[in-house]
Amino acid sequence: MTHREEEITAELVQELVRDQHPDLAGLPVRLGARGWDNQMWRLGDELAVRLPWATDRADALLRKEFTWLPTLAPHLPLPVPVPQRIGAPSDRFPRCWLVTTWVPGVPADRHPVTRATDAAHSLAAFLTALHQPAPTGAPTGGSRGGPLTDHTEGFTASLTDATERGLIPDPDAVRAIWHDAVTAPGWTGPLCWLHADLHPANVLTTDGTLRGVIDFGDLGTGDPAYDLAAGWLLLPDDGIDHFLAAYRPAPDTATIRRARGWALARALGGILIGDAGVHGRPGGKPSWGPPAQAAVRRLTATTGTPPPDQRHGTKLAWYEAAMSSSP
Repeated sequence: MTHREEEITAELVQELVRDQHPDLAGLPVRLGARGWDNQMWRLGDELAVRLPWATDRADALLRKEFTWLPTLAPHLPLPVPVPQRIGAPSDRFPRCWLVTTWVPGVPADRHPVTRATDAAHSLAAFLTALHQPAPTGAPTGGSRGGPLTDHTEGFTASLTDATERGLIPDPDAVRAIWHDAVTAPGWTGPLCWLHADLHPANVLTTDGTLRGVIDFGDLGTGDPAYDLAAGWLLLPDDGIDHFLAAYRPAPDTATIRRARGWALARALGGILIGDAGVHGRPGGKPSWGPPAQAAVRRLTATTGTPPPDQRHGTKLAWYEAAMSSSP
């Protein structure tokens, strides 16, 4: 990913708003957060300005949000940042930017979920509502939501790196889960809408449960297993079963196997980013490490290499029995 950081200050944001959206110029501006692609600046109490600052792809991601998210947002049961206006490139700032609604809460990498059942049902309801067949012309998910087998080389490299750093205590268990996931039957259903970036830093919590979902820049279409991986990344151990039981349509075993593979790949990435942050390396974020490590522990909780239906990190026998008796 190419980085070319733009210098962004409160004064610059105020000038951009005054020039292009003068009716909002009187609202106070303060920094909200710095993400991987964009910075978020609070604009009063209910709005925010989202500006690309570090990657070449950020402009396209913002335009995609502006095009598609206002249509999807009314159907989602959790608050999301809805784009209200778009800012054009100018002499002051050579890139596009958005004015969106502000979603309160704290990212889950800093305040993890503690109310497992409540959060599991909220996450299931959110993804049930989002994972609808996408219309013609919807953006593709690219590598996210496509065949899991396409990621074996990258997964192997990440696992080797994390293992050599002493961050993975049982690499054989990790390899067994990945093998199970990549040998599962692929997705044959319609291309569904995907958030495609549901890691803890993009999910907000309040009082131990989910409060909102942010950063739809990677919004796309593909296999819903990609988003279902969020269950292992976000929920405590006792939340996974509730999450899978509440999601509709009920995921089959193959989808769960693929979701576990995606969760493992995302968790490895989080572990490496967290370790980079601990050691002060570029792109590192220390808060990403603990939830990623917790996800790997959940996924590899079963020791050895048992048959697939016994190593999903959920009580699959109970789950499948429950699904067979559900309406």
